[in-house]
Amino acid sequence: MKETLLLAVDLGTSFIKTGVYNTESQCIAEAIVPVKDYRPGPGVFIQKGEELFSSVISCIKNVSEQLGDRAKQIEAISFTGQMSGFMGVTKDWEDVTTWSCSLDSRYMPYAARQMKELKNSFLEISGTNFPQMAPKYEWFKNEFPSESKKIAKYLMISGYVIGRLGDLPIENAVIDRSFTSWTGLADVRKDQWSDEICTAIGLDKDYLPQIVQSNYICGYLSKGMAQETNLRAGIPLVSGAGDKVAGCLGTATVEPGQMVFEASSYGEISCCVEEYRPDLVDRRLDVLPSAIPGEFYATHFIAGSGITLDWYINTFVRQSGEDLSKAFSRLEEKAKLLEPGCDGVMAIGLLGGSSMPLDGSLRGSWMGYDWSHKAEHFYRSLLESFSYDFTLAMQSIDRLYPEYDLSEVRMVGGGAKSSIWPQMSADVSGKTYSTLNRGDISMWGASILAGNAIGVFPNMKETAKKFVNVSKSYTPSPNASLKYQKFMDLYKNYMVELQGFYKGIQEVNSLG
Repeated sequence: MKETLLLAVDLGTSFIKTGVYNTESQCIAEAIVPVKDYRPGPGVFIQKGEELFSSVISCIKNVSEQLGDRAKQIEAISFTGQMSGFMGVTKDWEDVTTWSCSLDSRYMPYAARQMKELKNSFLEISGTNFPQMAPKYEWFKNEFPSESKKIAKYLMISGYVIGRLGDLPIENAVIDRSFTSWTGLADVRKDQWSDEICTAIGLDKDYLPQIVQSNYICGYLSKGMAQETNLRAGIPLVSGAGDKVAGCLGTATVEPGQMVFEASSYGEISCCVEEYRPDLVDRRLDVLPSAIPGEFYATHFIAGSGITLDWYINTFVRQSGEDLSKAFSRLEEKAKLLEPGCDGVMAIGLLGGSSMPLDGSLRGSWMGYDWSHKAEHFYRSLLESFSYDFTLAMQSIDRLYPEYDLSEVRMVGGGAKSSIWPQMSADVSGKTYSTLNRGDISMWGASILAGNAIGVFPNMKETAKKFVNVSKSYTPSPNASLKYQKFMDLYKNYMVELQGFYKGIQEVNSLG
C-alpha cells in the first residue's frame, strides 16, 4: 500500500523547522535551521527575505535527504509559524521592506497614533488590541517613500514563502484567515479586508493578498524549487495556519468552550468560540480566526512570558556550565515548597509591556521582598504573576461566553513540564488543568491541514481528537484558590496604579 507523507514547515523567528508526518501522526523526519537576523540599533529587528527563504530551502532539503526515496511519498506541504509582522515585495517577489516581525518596534509612534484614532475599530472589526501590519504600512510609506513605491503586495512571511516555492504570479499571493486579526486590516467575521480600516489609513486593498481558508491549496511546488529541495515537482502547497492556531488544532481544542494554555515564549490562552464578541470592558482578549471554517479563538497572550523565565534563570540562577533545564529543575524543587503568595513577594512579569489591555509603559517589578527571600521566591512570584494575568483573561471569557462550560484547560509548551506551574494554574483559576501526550502541536496541526486539503483527513476535528490524549490532570485546591484570589485582586489593581510610576522612570531615563 502506498505511503502518504505530509510535510510541515514552521517559520519561526529564530529557526525554520520542518517535520514529515505519516497518517498516524508520527513524525518520521525533522530538521531545524537557524534564521539570521539583524539588530543594527535599538528597536530594530529585521530579517532579509532571501536569507530567510534560503533557510527554508535548506531545512526542506535536509528532511528530504533523510527520507531518501521515501521523499517521493510526500503528498502535500503546509505552513505554520509567526503570526504578526509585515513584508512588502515587488511583482517579482523581491523583498523591499525585509521581514519586520513583532520584535521590530520602529513603527510604534504610528501604532500609538492609529490606536488613538481607530482603537475600537481595530478591536470590534479586526479583533485585535494591538495591530501590526496597519501601522507598519503607514510607517514604511512615510519613512521610506521611494522604496514603498516598488511594493506590489504586503504579506505575511508564510505568503512570501508559498509564493516563492510555487513561483506564483504576484496576483495570486495569499494569506490564510488565521493571520488576519493581527494585521489590524481585516473584518474577521467576514474573512475579508475591511473597507473602513483600509480607507482610514489610506491603504488600497489591491496591495493586500487574497484571504483564504487554512486548508486551501495555494499552488504547487515548481520545477525549480523541486530541484532545490530534492522533492518532486507539483506537490500541493497548502496555506496552513499561524503557530497559535495550528497549535489549537494540534491539541484538538476544536469544540466551542474548549481552552488551551500554551506556556511558551509568548504564552497564550485560547478558547474555541462560535462567534466573536469583543471585550470592550477589560480589553484583555483578541480573536483569532480558527483553522476550522466559521470558528474563532478568544485569546490572550503575554509578550515574552517564557523569555522572561529564561532570562531570570540565565541571569540569576544558572551556574557556569549548567544545562538550562537542570537549572530550572533545581530551582523548582525549592519553589514548590513555598506557600501561595511566596511569603509576601509579588511580581509584575510584563517585561515587554502589557499587550491586553495595551500598555507599553508597564515593565517588570518585584514587591514586598526583604532579607529573608531567596531566588525561588522571585521565580515563583513570576509564575504567579503570569497565572494571575491569564486568569483575568479567562474571567473575561467567562463573562462574554456564559453558555459554555469553561471548567477545563489543556496545557502545552515548556511550562507544561514544570513541576509547579500546572497545579498553580489550576489553583489560581479554579479550573482543572490537563497536560497532553504530545508537544509538536503546531507542526502536527499544520500536517492535519495538509492532509485535509488532499482528502487524507476528511474531518479535521475527528483527526485531531484521535491523536491527542490527556496525560495528567490537576484539580484546584479550594484553600489555595481563595488565597490566590486576594493576590490576583492586588495584581489587577497594581497594573493600573503603577502606570505613572513606570512612565516616570522611563521619562527620567530618557533624559540621559
